[in-house]
Amino acid sequence: MGHRDRPSVIQSYRFALYLSPVQERALVGHAGAARKAYNWGLKRIKAVMDQRAAERSYGIPEGQLTATISWSLPALRRAWNVAKPVVAPWWRDYSKEAYNTGLDALARGLRNWADSRSGKRAGRPVGFPRFKSRHRSTPAVRFTTGTIRIEPDRKHVTLPRLGRLKLHESARKLARRVEAGTARILSATVRRDGGRWYVSFTCEVERAKCTPACPDAAVGVDLGLQHLAVLSTGDVVPNPGHLDTAIGKLRRISRGLSRKVGPDRRTRRDASKRWCRNQTVLGRAHARVANLRRDGLHKLTTTLATGYGTIVVEDLNVAGMLRNRRLARRISDAGFAEIRRQLTYKTRWYGGRLLVADRWYPSSKTCSGCGTVKTKLALSERTFTCTTCGLVLDRDVNAARNLAALAATVAGSGSETLNGRGADRKTPHPGPVAVKRLPGTATVGKTGTVPPQGRTSNHVLTSAT
Repeated sequence: MGHRDRPSVIQSYRFALYLSPVQERALVGHAGAARKAYNWGLKRIKAVMDQRAAERSYGIPEGQLTATISWSLPALRRAWNVAKPVVAPWWRDYSKEAYNTGLDALARGLRNWADSRSGKRAGRPVGFPRFKSRHRSTPAVRFTTGTIRIEPDRKHVTLPRLGRLKLHESARKLARRVEAGTARILSATVRRDGGRWYVSFTCEVERAKCTPACPDAAVGVDLGLQHLAVLSTGDVVPNPGHLDTAIGKLRRISRGLSRKVGPDRRTRRDASKRWCRNQTVLGRAHARVANLRRDGLHKLTTTLATGYGTIVVEDLNVAGMLRNRRLARRISDAGFAEIRRQLTYKTRWYGGRLLVADRWYPSSKTCSGCGTVKTKLALSERTFTCTTCGLVLDRDVNAARNLAALAATVAGSGSETLNGRGADRKTPHPGPVAVKRLPGTATVGKTGTVPPQGRTSNHVLTSAT
């Protein structure tokens, strides 16, 4: 590490684990130790807060209330070290990192709650931390000190107190970076997700400076449900709809789960073994849908980031869109927010830039040929027809071209840098993403993406890089 011409980024590498029953029980015990420390700290802090609230209701002056206790991680750790011989006599059976994992999660949760109440934290209000249950919480433990390494065979990793763990796949990609000195492992987190255990290495990685395949080209990306993404070049990325494909299987498993004896919190009834097995099958089915979605989104965003120097997307109000109960499931399955999140850091990795169009920019209502803005455009109208210049074009392609045109105003250069009206050919698609051509787009004259100069100067663009 230490090359000045290589920027350092924090990056994670996740690998599936192949554990023996003994190793899995050890991991479950470490996760339980983290949960124990978390619940102990939360109970202690909540008792003090409730006591102070009760004293205020009695009219006791503020200066005479029960003394507050610190919420910081060092203070929680000191208090835990004093109380652990009584609270957890078995504390020596597990790594100290397990207890630190729970206390760190508690300190983060309390800080986020306090910042949300005071207005320091943007976004939705954050609630007060709740106690973690063995049945509902996700088992996880994080190691920051001790022996954390990838073995020379690159098929095993070594973690503190857990020893040598086998991987499902080779870790050669990370191992090569560590051996070359361009990556440094900061921590390792072991977590159970979808019935399988994964280890995630958080690393400080030095990435070499990259340049997209077409650094002077801009592309507009219009996201939707019928097609996941429509590019200003006319290419279309179909929406795979992984959840819609698997919904029949998920419903069938859920029906079987409802017929079995599940847990009951009111009567403290434990779930039957068949219910637990069926719950594991349901979790794996959901995990498969999530993995397929994640894989497709990564391929799409990597292709865009490595192929184009400028990418323009819309600032979509995803939270507001989810209020539509008819489309909420398909919107969640598409992953609009995840696409923008991945483009934000991947354009920084590969030397491009991401521009975010203003939320109220009428990309669909504006003619990409003459710039005329329609007053109304129903969602059912999938073909854009301009009454001024006679342009007939697919609605999504028209919106994507308008988004790409916004890059010209930010670049401050003419249309020649963005495949404008004077271009004699379309910018070739740079990657292997499965695309198809919309019907009717090949007959619309030239593939220009830059409208007449000046008509987009009033719309705000935010650079994500």
